[in-house]
Amino acid sequence: MYSDADAAALYDVLNAWAASDDFYLAHVMAAGSALDVGCGTGVLLHRARDAGHRGRLTGIDPDRAALERARRRADVEWVDGRAVDIPWRGEFDVAVMASNAFQCLVTDDEIAASLAKIRTALVDGGRFVFETRNPAYRQWTEWRPENAVDVVDHAGRALRIAHRVESVADGVVTFTETTATPDGDVLRVDRASLRFLEPDELRGFLADAGFRVARLGDWDGGPLTERSKSIVVVAEPGSAPGR
Repeated sequence: MYSDADAAALYDVLNAWAASDDFYLAHVMAAGSALDVGCGTGVLLHRARDAGHRGRLTGIDPDRAALERARRRADVEWVDGRAVDIPWRGEFDVAVMASNAFQCLVTDDEIAASLAKIRTALVDGGRFVFETRNPAYRQWTEWRPENAVDVVDHAGRALRIAHRVESVADGVVTFTETTATPDGDVLRVDRASLRFLEPDELRGFLADAGFRVARLGDWDGGPLTERSKSIVVVAEPGSAPGR
């Protein structure tokens, strides 16, 4: 079998630092205090400290195995919880949700409650920065067993990672991720559901939570097209919730 701790370490192997991470790092470094919602193994905030950030850095995530890896650094505040559990009020200059963590908010109620908590955690003039996969690109069509990836994990073990979509309904994609040996011995099967929101839906949820959208486009700041894999959002707290 493959433990939760192994899976958390493997996540870092599968998700090497990329240009999108530089985008988030720039926002964190420009802020005096930063909240990473869905921080996972804490790589972004680790990198911020290494880059010289001297202010408050806080990560929150419900995955305890991932947080254990994050807590290898004690100079960052790590909190076990979801976005809806955020307790802070007016304490952060920026909040980020990197690596498509926003898509883990599946129901309307969960999205609305999470956005409300994030808005409350920000100072006046703060920013909420996140990305979500563009439904027009239909990236889930690539999540097929024949597109399995062969990797070597943190312990030097050869593995094959495969995905299979179980259902697509009302913007929610449910799929499995199977971790196996190259010979096909299954070590672990994880199941997840992700919400794919249209741009107008995103704007609506943000407006209802009291955010105004400062930017909604692709990674380079250009307009969205059907070939844009991601919708990149920078939002700012408005005067009051509601459209």
